[in-house]
Amino acid sequence: MLPGALIGWDMSAALALGNALGVPPLVMAELLPAVEAVMVRKLNEEMASGGSERRDI
Repeated sequence: MLPGALIGWDMSAALALGNALGVPPLVMAELLPAVEAVMVRKLNEEMASGGSERRDI
């Protein structure tokens, strides 16, 4: 764990979410690593900049 940094997602939870949404596990296993890498990088950049770019969705 790194203070003030995101290092990854809970993949069990992500796979469970995909299952609940009807996404086949093979598709989730293929797509999740790439999506996780981009989201972790972007969230860490946002946190490092003070979160000024934060938008509620």
